[in-house]
Amino acid sequence: MIRHILVTLVLLATFVQNTVAETTFTLIPPRNVIAGNKFSVTFRLKNGEASGIKAPQLDGCTLLFGPTTSMMQNYSWVNGKEERSTTVDYSFTYRADKAGTVTIPEITVTSGRTNYSSRPGTFNILPPDQASPSGGGGASSGDTRQSGRPINANDVLIRIILNKSHAYEQEAILCTIKLYTKHSISSFIPTVQPAFDGFLIEEVPVSPTLNEVEHYNGQNYMTAVLKQCIIYPQKSGKLTINSGKYDVTVVQYERVGGFWGGNQRVERDIKTSSNSASINITPLPQPQPEGFSGAVGRFSIDSKLRTSVFKTNEAASLVYTIKGTGNIKYIKEPVIDFPSEFEQYQPQSDINTHISGANMTGTQVIDYTFVPQSVGKFTIGADKFVYFNPESKEYVTLTTPSYNISVGQGVAVASSASVNKQSISSKNTDILHIKLGDLDLSHRHVYFYNSWWYWPGYVILTLLLVGMILVYSKRLRLNADIQGRRLAKAGKVAKKRLKLAGQYLKNRDNDRFYEEMLRAIWGYLGDKLRLPASQLTRENVAQELSGYGASDELIAQFLKVIDSCEMARYSPESSGSESEELYRMATNAMDGLENTRSHAAHK
Repeated sequence: MIRHILVTLVLLATFVQNTVAETTFTLIPPRNVIAGNKFSVTFRLKNGEASGIKAPQLDGCTLLFGPTTSMMQNYSWVNGKEERSTTVDYSFTYRADKAGTVTIPEITVTSGRTNYSSRPGTFNILPPDQASPSGGGGASSGDTRQSGRPINANDVLIRIILNKSHAYEQEAILCTIKLYTKHSISSFIPTVQPAFDGFLIEEVPVSPTLNEVEHYNGQNYMTAVLKQCIIYPQKSGKLTINSGKYDVTVVQYERVGGFWGGNQRVERDIKTSSNSASINITPLPQPQPEGFSGAVGRFSIDSKLRTSVFKTNEAASLVYTIKGTGNIKYIKEPVIDFPSEFEQYQPQSDINTHISGANMTGTQVIDYTFVPQSVGKFTIGADKFVYFNPESKEYVTLTTPSYNISVGQGVAVASSASVNKQSISSKNTDILHIKLGDLDLSHRHVYFYNSWWYWPGYVILTLLLVGMILVYSKRLRLNADIQGRRLAKAGKVAKKRLKLAGQYLKNRDNDRFYEEMLRAIWGYLGDKLRLPASQLTRENVAQELSGYGASDELIAQFLKVIDSCEMARYSPESSGSESEELYRMATNAMDGLENTRSHAAHK
């Protein structure tokens, strides 16, 4: 009987736990609003009931009415677990009276016998357009502009915004390309992307949506971030980010049907360009301290041995860790002072980074593998890591400890005599051991042409020479078929470069497909034309391809692939057929360039 009661209580407790959800009370503040316009402040109560909610007092705003209430219920049953939830929204409508920053204070409600308070929030009231002091215009009326009104240069703007006016070499700079518009946008196509000559670029993922109002030059605009990246200047002086060009389709409205009619969409095609942005880059202070290899930012270092017991001919590793904020992706691997008796392997680096504000933060872990070749006591020397801190404007030197290790006998070494010989040969490569014992010296001299093997060897060498001549002649005939060899090679190059993009295409992952297509095309052109990453721009590529000997049609194919991929990153998702056509075009372009003989080859 007691057992049945306990089981019943457990089941009841489980049921209550599965059906009763946590109660929360949160604020949903408005986005930026324009003075003179109406807006709503919403408070959301989840899994609770309340009444008598009072409207908060907002400075510079007038309460019009509220609260209006909306309710939503949700029920689910997953893997035997029941979940119920209710959501009630309480909305208050205000009018924005004057520009400024408004603070929404916390308010408290009672649900059941418990009080719940919302967190305070803030939003901005923007001044009205200078051309419409009554406050009725601005970005909020952009969709209702009449089609007869001409679209001027101030209606659609694209700005390149830098977060700094000057910086040091290799110092992180946040670059934002932003759209400002008073109209709805139905199509946006970049025709010429801004050129970042002299910079290394690290893209910041963004989702271009018109979801924020901003006051700029006395006007209110709907804004969207088109592109954002962290750029690292590679040289000093005045560097300029050239303007981009864009084809934009904006939406206006015209009145149809008289008094009882409505508004009809009218699309207008315009061309616009962004501004150019310049920044003064200061060279790093001279003289640069010993051990500096280009690290700029704020960093910390650590090192440790992964192996505790060392033996000859057995691999061990030293792990070197760099953490911090700055150009961590581009820091060169430090050179560790290993003893000459150690065989060293190429260090392996693992870099893990993420964008933090206007800079890059992360960790670089470097694994140095080494193999002791001699028995004895050795020291792995201390290392200096030097970086430049742009905030304090000085170099900072960090050090790692030295390691004293004892190497024992490994199984691969046969005897102590061989150990000693290895030690000598490692330290003194110009001194050889004296060979002892019977050297089996001969005092007889025989001329080699009197040997029995001379004439047969002569005949064999002659036959080999004739065979080599025949093989070489055949090779010349095969090399005459230049077009066939190039076609075979071209297909392999395109297939290798676009392998990962093809996988994304099969999986219908368009975002990664276009990103990998751009990476493959830029990487291929950089390798083929021997251009560094900082010079990979649309104009430079077109000029270098022309100098390489590519036809105008082939150059146009490459540029179309690049432009289509760039456009797809800022426009609605493309269809599968368009992606497949773009993939085929990229493959044909690579094949065509592989079949093109460089002008430099003729020279």
